[in-house]
Amino acid sequence: MLEKIRETAAYIMKATARRPETAIILGTGLGRLADEIEERQEIAYKDIPHFPVSTVEGHSGKLIFGKLGGKEIMAMQGRFHYYEGYSMKEVTYPVRVMRELGIKTLFVSNASGGTNPDFEIGDLMIITDHINLFPEHPLRGKNIDYGPRFPDMSEAYSKDLIARAKAIAAELGITVREGVYLGTQGPTFETPSEYRMFHRLGADAVGMSTVPEVIVANHCGIKVFGISIVTDLGVDGKIVEVTHEEVQKAADAAQPKMTAIMRELIRRA
Repeated sequence: MLEKIRETAAYIMKATARRPETAIILGTGLGRLADEIEERQEIAYKDIPHFPVSTVEGHSGKLIFGKLGGKEIMAMQGRFHYYEGYSMKEVTYPVRVMRELGIKTLFVSNASGGTNPDFEIGDLMIITDHINLFPEHPLRGKNIDYGPRFPDMSEAYSKDLIARAKAIAAELGITVREGVYLGTQGPTFETPSEYRMFHRLGADAVGMSTVPEVIVANHCGIKVFGISIVTDLGVDGKIVEVTHEEVQKAADAAQPKMTAIMRELIRRA
C-alpha cells in the first residue's frame, strides 16, 4: 500500500509545482467553497493513479490547488464514503497521500443531522470530538509507520484551531455551536430511535463521513479542524422526512458562513 501511496504522491507532485501545507476536504453541498480558491489548478481524480473516484451526486471528484485566504492550499472537491462500497483504506487513501505531499493541517467539513435539541437547521457546529461507529477501523491491518500502532486520540481535533475559529466567528458576528460528531456507515438517514440513542451516547450531530479521515490524519501527525453544517434534525418534534437534495440545499444556504470562517482561519494559520 505504501508503494501505491508514494506513486500517487509522485504523480501529483509532477502535475503541480505547488507545495501547500494545508488541505481541505469538502463534503456534501459544500463544494462551492472551491469557488473561493484563487490561481487554481485542478487534477481530476480519474487521472490520478490508484485514486478512488467519488460516486455521490454533489461531489465533483477533483483535487484543486491554489490560494485561499492568501495561503497555498489543496482541496478535495468530493470525498469517498464507506457506504459507496469502498474499504476504509480506500476512504482514507487521500489523507495518507496528503502526508506524503507534506500537508500539516487538515480542514474537514460535512453535512450532518443534529441530535442536540438546541440545534436548528443551518447551524454551524465546530467539532470538538467524535464517536466512531463505523464497522471497520481505518487503521486495521499492518501499521504504516506514519504513526504508532496505537495512536493517541485525546485531541483528535486541534484545541488551538477550535479556539481560533471561535474567536473568528465572534469577530464576524457568526453564531457557532460546538459538539460531538458521531460517524456511522449510512447510507440510510437515521430512524427517530437511532437519533435518540445517538444523543444519549453523547452525540450532538451524526453523519456518514469525517471520522475515518480524522483518525488517519491524527495517525499521520496532521492537525485537524472540523466543522459540520446541521442540515436536518433528529430531535423529537422536529423530525421530518429528509432527502439528499434537501441536505444539499440546507448546506448551500449555510455555506457562506462556513466559508468565511474557514478562509480567515486559513489566512491566520
